[in-house]
Amino acid sequence: MSARALRSFSRSISWIPTGKPQRTLAKEASASGIGLHSGASSRVRLLPAMAGEGRHFIAGDTKTRVQATVGNCVDSVLSTALSNGGIQVRTVEHLLSALEALGVDNCRIEIDGGNEIPLLDGSSKGWVDLINSTGLCIATDDKGLERDRSVPKLLEPMHLNRDDSFIVAVPSTETCISYGIDFPKVPAIGSQWLSFTMNEDKYTKEIAPSRTFCIYEEVQKLLNAGLIKGGSSENAIVCSIKDGWLNPPLRFHDEPCRHKILDMIGDFSLLAESGNQGLPIAHILAYKAGHSLHTAFVRRLLEDMNFE
Repeated sequence: MSARALRSFSRSISWIPTGKPQRTLAKEASASGIGLHSGASSRVRLLPAMAGEGRHFIAGDTKTRVQATVGNCVDSVLSTALSNGGIQVRTVEHLLSALEALGVDNCRIEIDGGNEIPLLDGSSKGWVDLINSTGLCIATDDKGLERDRSVPKLLEPMHLNRDDSFIVAVPSTETCISYGIDFPKVPAIGSQWLSFTMNEDKYTKEIAPSRTFCIYEEVQKLLNAGLIKGGSSENAIVCSIKDGWLNPPLRFHDEPCRHKILDMIGDFSLLAESGNQGLPIAHILAYKAGHSLHTAFVRRLLEDMNFE
């Protein structure tokens, strides 16, 4: 990562009141499934939370709270993980993506039977359906008062790069993500680009159903590394270098690129604090990025907010 990429701009991002109250789930909902990397079964309960509590996980016998903020993000391969006091929660990105996109600002997430969020079908559609089945309501704090929902707005350009991978964000009047991927050795995937303007209905229809993907020739290497123990053709789309997609049909011709946008929304949600929005008002351009670069960029945004 270049030193220039870590440059800060004074007051390049700030919180803007939306004039709308924070929201939470109207009632409890739950889902069960297999974790992608652990292969363990777990049950997740989504519960209403008070205004200002934000999104947080409850995991482990100690019932430790792990806040869904970038400050709790820890190194993890092929997923996003959070930790607090030695208690870790793994593969949180798909659930957080759905919560962020649907405006669930405050939510208590309890995990039983392991520390990894179930993969479901490899997309965030199952979480979107679950959230929609419960409905949302205005969240109030411990005094019964509503709180305004704020959103981070980018005021100056920012960028971060690692080798030929980069993320650039520029000021905009709306939240837009342009994402590019490139797999020159995998012709069925190849080079893909997609621009998406954030909208709850469009997310539900065009981004949420996109599933995680892997390269068939890399599967054994990942298994040897102790990863994707719970992966299967039921929760991921698998592409071979020679034979193309092994479990068609795709839900979209550019499903891998759409899934990268899904992941980015989940990772950028970690900028959220105290029940506010995480995904900033900005045009975000990413190329060959991943969870690690996503969260590194979010850390830069957070540092810039605290810059004096």
